[in-house]
Amino acid sequence: MRTRTLVKVPATARRGEVVEIKVLVSHPMETGFRRDRTGGAIPVDIIRRFECRYDGDTVFAADFHPAVAANPFLAFTTVATTSGTITFEWVGDNGFAHRESAEIQVE
Repeated sequence: MRTRTLVKVPATARRGEVVEIKVLVSHPMETGFRRDRTGGAIPVDIIRRFECRYDGDTVFAADFHPAVAANPFLAFTTVATTSGTITFEWVGDNGFAHRESAEIQVE
């Protein structure tokens, strides 16, 4: 299954500038409280953890629970310190794991 993600990171920033990062991942986020057509429980299937790393250092992390909406969208900030790679990782139930990355040039 192909996972659709949207990642928005500024291509360039000044050293010390606060930059906004926005991410969205496509995921159904099943709570485990709903029933199927035969009355059986639909198993929980959610993203459990999101982490953002800037040159290997965690700058933002979030733990998710069944009340989180499908296709979770996050927006957060970090300070541009050096040019490098920003990585994003989502981990969830049933072996779900997805990783994206973006480059930022700091002037």
